[in-house]
Amino acid sequence: MLRVLAVDDERPALEELTHLLRRDPRIERVTGAGDASSALRDLSRMLVEGERLDAVFLDIRMPGLDGLDFTRLLTGFAAPPHVVFVTAHDDCAVTAYELGALDYLLKPVRPERLAEAVRRVAVAARRAAPSVPDERADPEDEMIPVELGGRTRLVSRRSVTHVEAQGDYVRLHTPDGGYLVRMPLSALTKRWEAAGFIRIHRSTLVASAHITELRFDGGRAAVQIGDELLPVSRRHTREVRDLLVRRFHHDQPADCDGDGRRG
Repeated sequence: MLRVLAVDDERPALEELTHLLRRDPRIERVTGAGDASSALRDLSRMLVEGERLDAVFLDIRMPGLDGLDFTRLLTGFAAPPHVVFVTAHDDCAVTAYELGALDYLLKPVRPERLAEAVRRVAVAARRAAPSVPDERADPEDEMIPVELGGRTRLVSRRSVTHVEAQGDYVRLHTPDGGYLVRMPLSALTKRWEAAGFIRIHRSTLVASAHITELRFDGGRAAVQIGDELLPVSRRHTREVRDLLVRRFHHDQPADCDGDGRRG
């Protein structure tokens, strides 16, 4: 069963598209978004929470981030969903297919034509399923979309040194600055655990690769990341210490011959 996201800035068009998609028995769930920026945030949240998204059905001409730019941004994701354009404009088909679109539908959409697009998505999803890694366990880099003054920017996970919870948001700290993203810290912790991120406090998640020092002062622990000293809660102190000890031993050069004797 497919899970899809429908995107259109015109509410009647979005309602019609989601209605037609929900009628298709091959589709399990349809989520709607009124613009491409909202769709990026929804997609990021789904991936962070380990949810699967098979395809995005979207318009091209939308205010702010248009459908073509949205599709270009999808290349930053480890396992991007398939794209089907649903538009009143026939002059962007070549560009759409060059960007890897699976299909290109013209409005008003005929149900039988939409059904054919869904069939193509189903076939593509089946073909991709065996080779798609589990996003929650994949240590490779991924890109996180963030909003900056009406623009959408992709931030590399590898550039994130630590993350702080701020209400319903988290702030991603990088050498270039901080970025607010609407998602729970608990979901991000679970998703980024395989990539070396570790919880040091109920409101702080850090990239262990960026930890340069573990300090103890009066029974309190803290980790050094760049110029910042971040407190470690008592609950997480042992876990952080054990992780750094394991990393230290892993990084040490071998000092024994193959039979276990020192050279």
